[in-house]
Amino acid sequence: MTDGNGPSSPLGNVKKRWQRSGRTKPADRKLYAALDLGTNNCRLLIAAATTDGFHVVDGFSRIVRLGEGMDNSGVLSEQAMERALEALKICAHKLTKAKVKRVRAVATQACRRASNGEQFIEQVRTEIGLSLKVISTEEEAALALRGCHDLLDHSCDAALVLDIGGGSTELSWISLAGVEQSQQGRAPQANLRAWVSLDLGVVTLAERFPERDDREQWYADMCAHAYEKVVAFTGAESFRPMFDAGDVHYVGTSGAVTSLGGLHLNLTRYQRSKVDGMWLSVTDTQLATQRLLSKSLAERALEPCIGESRADLVLAGCAILHAVQQVWPSSRIRVADRGLREGLLLSMMAFDRKRRGPRGRKR
Repeated sequence: MTDGNGPSSPLGNVKKRWQRSGRTKPADRKLYAALDLGTNNCRLLIAAATTDGFHVVDGFSRIVRLGEGMDNSGVLSEQAMERALEALKICAHKLTKAKVKRVRAVATQACRRASNGEQFIEQVRTEIGLSLKVISTEEEAALALRGCHDLLDHSCDAALVLDIGGGSTELSWISLAGVEQSQQGRAPQANLRAWVSLDLGVVTLAERFPERDDREQWYADMCAHAYEKVVAFTGAESFRPMFDAGDVHYVGTSGAVTSLGGLHLNLTRYQRSKVDGMWLSVTDTQLATQRLLSKSLAERALEPCIGESRADLVLAGCAILHAVQQVWPSSRIRVADRGLREGLLLSMMAFDRKRRGPRGRKR
C-alpha cells in the first residue's frame, strides 16, 4: 500500500495527513472522499473536515498502470482495465464501509486519450457503481495546485508547480509577487498565470525508451526527448525575468520527486511525514539521480523508497525533472506528497462551507 505519491508507507502514516485541529472525532463528522484514477495509479483518500484542513480517516493506493501500452495502441488494454477494476472494487468497498456521503471520483490522462476510455468509464459505473468523471488537463492542474498550496514559499516572486504523472506532466506557473495577505491570517492566495499539460509521463517515457545496458546514454536520450517537449511550450515567457533573477522555486508533486526526497534522506522505509514539505537543491536531485543510475533495475527495486513497482519508472521521472530544470532553472524544489486528491477534498469542503454560510446554516 502506498501513501499519497510515496512508494510504500504504512496506512498509519496516511491517517495523520492534514490532521491539525482534530478536536472532534472523525466519526462525528461528515466524511468526504476523493478518488483519482491516473495513468499509473489508483488512489483514494477518505477524510473529515477540520477547522483548518482535514483529517484523513482512510486511504488506498495501488499501481495499476492503466495506460500501459496505450502510447502505441491508442486503447486501454484488457489486462490494464482488469487491474484498474480490481483496485476500484477495493475503493468502492472502503467507501461503503465508511458510509461516505460526499465522493468525487476523477480519471485523468489515460481515460482522456484512449479511444475506449468512455467505454471503460461506463463499465466502472455498471459493474462497480462508481461514477468517474474524466477531467480536463486545466482542471487537473488547478486541483493539484490547490492540494499543495500550503507548500508555496510566498517570499518568492514565483513558483512552478510540477506534477509528473504516468501519462502527462502538468506545469503551472504561479505568481506570488504583490499578492496581499488574506484575511484571518490565512496564507496569501497564489495566482495561476500559465499552465501546460505535456504529453509526457513516466509510463509513456519509459515505454518509449526501454532500459539498456548503457544506462548513462539511455538516460540522456530520455532527458533529450523530455527537453524537446518542455522547451516547445512558450506560453509562460513573462516569467523569464523572475527565473533569471532566481527568486523562484518549484513544488514537485509526483512519485519521482518524493522518491528522490526519500533517497536523499536515506530512509530505511518511506515516511511521508519526513518527505512532504522538505526542500531539495539541484545538487541534491542530481546526486540522488546518479545514485539511481549507478544501479540496475533489480538493485533499484531493493531501494526502500523505490520498490519493485517503481523501479522501472523512477528514472523516467528524473529525466522529466531534469528537462524542466534545464528550461526553467531553479535552485530548489519543495517536495509535495499531496496534490490532486487533496485538491478534490478541499474544493468539496469549501463548497459545502459556502453553501452553509457563516453561521453554518444551509443556504
